[in-house]
Amino acid sequence: MNEDERWMNRALALAEQAAVEEEIPVGAIAVREGLVIGRGYNRTEALQDPTAHAEILAITSAANAIGSRRLEGVTLYVTLEPCCMCAGALVLARIERLVFGAWDPKAGACGTLYNIPQDQRLNHCMEVTGGILEDACSLILSDFFRSLRSGSN
Repeated sequence: MNEDERWMNRALALAEQAAVEEEIPVGAIAVREGLVIGRGYNRTEALQDPTAHAEILAITSAANAIGSRRLEGVTLYVTLEPCCMCAGALVLARIERLVFGAWDPKAGACGTLYNIPQDQRLNHCMEVTGGILEDACSLILSDFFRSLRSGSN
């Protein structure tokens, strides 16, 4: 298992926690110099906050941990391709690298519908790697939504 897969497994564990709490199962961790400095999972329902996405919570956690809004040298691992809001936050936070699992054909803003993190017109660009543990990241989402549709949740 390579480093990206190892960290993505940690993000998947957070996605599983979100599912237990009946949130859309997306998890994210922020890593710098081999240490997790921030983590989050979707909490939009629990907090009744449309901005409480896994990435936003992980960014906030990381910024608090290091005492800076600039997350230079940080890699963010997230189980689902970030949306426009989260991709914009990644740029504003100066994330160095984004690694995500499942591609999001409906809202993906990091290569699918848009490519905000690598848009040269913005003041910061980052390296983006998608598709890490894609099957596992997709499965937790499809299982969650199948369960919702069947009324099991």
